[in-house]
Amino acid sequence: MATAQTGGDRPCDHTLDLPDDCLILVFNSLGTGDRNRCSLVCRRWLVVEARSRRRLSLDAQAPLLDAAPGLLDRFDAVSSLALRCDRRSESIGDDALDLIGRCCSALARIKLRACRRVTDLGVSALAGYCPALRRFSCASCSFGPAGIEAILRGCPLLEDLSVKRLRGLANAAPEALRLPASSSALRSICLKELYNAQLFTPLIAGSPGLRTLKVIRCSGEWDLLLEEIAGRVPQIAEVHLEKLQVSDRGLLALSSCLALEVLHLVKTPECTDAGVAAVAERCRLLRKIHIDGWRMNRIGDFGLMAIARGCPELQELVLIGISPTGASMDHIASSCRGLERLALCGCETIGDAEIACIAAKCTALKKLCIKGCPVSDRGLEALAEGSPSLIKVKLKRCRGVTLEGVEWLMAARGGPLTVSLDAVELQEPDVSICETGIQESGIEELAGLTDDIAALDLPSSSNDQSTLSKSRDIGGVLFCCLKFVIADLGRHPKVWSFQTSP
Repeated sequence: MATAQTGGDRPCDHTLDLPDDCLILVFNSLGTGDRNRCSLVCRRWLVVEARSRRRLSLDAQAPLLDAAPGLLDRFDAVSSLALRCDRRSESIGDDALDLIGRCCSALARIKLRACRRVTDLGVSALAGYCPALRRFSCASCSFGPAGIEAILRGCPLLEDLSVKRLRGLANAAPEALRLPASSSALRSICLKELYNAQLFTPLIAGSPGLRTLKVIRCSGEWDLLLEEIAGRVPQIAEVHLEKLQVSDRGLLALSSCLALEVLHLVKTPECTDAGVAAVAERCRLLRKIHIDGWRMNRIGDFGLMAIARGCPELQELVLIGISPTGASMDHIASSCRGLERLALCGCETIGDAEIACIAAKCTALKKLCIKGCPVSDRGLEALAEGSPSLIKVKLKRCRGVTLEGVEWLMAARGGPLTVSLDAVELQEPDVSICETGIQESGIEELAGLTDDIAALDLPSSSNDQSTLSKSRDIGGVLFCCLKFVIADLGRHPKVWSFQTSP
């Protein structure tokens, strides 16, 4: 381990004794900022950090083209690349994407953000050079259907496709997007803020392995799509529908997807209790349900009681802008015994009595969020004795809740609980500890600790389970100490003294 230079002692860099693979493990556990700083400590760390870098995020402005050859040569092991450009700046073009494809043929993930000068030709070139691509994401770009088609045809292993605000689709005719009739590899599709998103219907319906579908703020009617995929995509487990023209007809079709586990209905004003009940009664594997009723009063007690009856595996429930009564909340609290996360936002009928019911019956509840509800300090009193697993409470715009009430709750619980009241977050005082439980209190304590560890006589018998356990614990302590010191070296390289790497 590196030691600080003192007096006339010869400086010594003990990290020279660590193999590269050990340094790589430590670098991989650091954040981006610490990694960047560590690469400036010495030439060896510069090389090792670059060789271990798997993810790279670059500012995709036009000057990147000149710097790209050197960057890609240095980070030759990158498998995940993000190219983001400021919307007010000139982005890279097709030539840069062609160069990236040729230099990074092993890319598995790529994200393009606001790369407005990239056309179908550049995306096609990338697809030709990177057949192993598994995730492709683009947002606020200007290429069109031909680029998407090239990715789908040229990357047969593609599992995740995300298309957001793609301008080139706006004026495309349906026949312009000649997508493959099926894709056995696709597992996730996200379409967001697209004018012509229904061009993707054949692809969605022709992907029998699809598990996740997100359609957010896209134009057109979507009931027909849900009817088409109901019988052809049997394994779909997660569906997000937000600000769409979709009705109970679509939800009725979705209820045929018996493997459904996650459902988000956000601002879909044509969906009512009947559609929610149809899904809840047949999709009994549902674990997460988010409903934003947009204060339309079309989803309420009837739909929530159907959820209570039909979703015994429910773990997370988010209700926004709807008005459940005490009766439906009592049914949910009584029937969904595994409920761990509950959010009630803008629910005018959720008051102290409903919170008391939740506290008494939701014994598995860990996280509770209450926003814009008529809850007071009296409701918090119920939480002091109920919901024994509760570890986090978030309160926002609840006018009847005071800071004194929150402080009383934390004192009454007497356990690990974090409570946030609007912008103020309160929690039990705790000591900053690292992943293995060692207090991060400074270089002096770490130096003394590592000296003690070095003096231990570690057992070598493979039959003694207790000694093996101690050895693993000590190994974890060493790794934590090394991680802390290396991160500190990156932040304060002048504090430490090094020998020149050979």
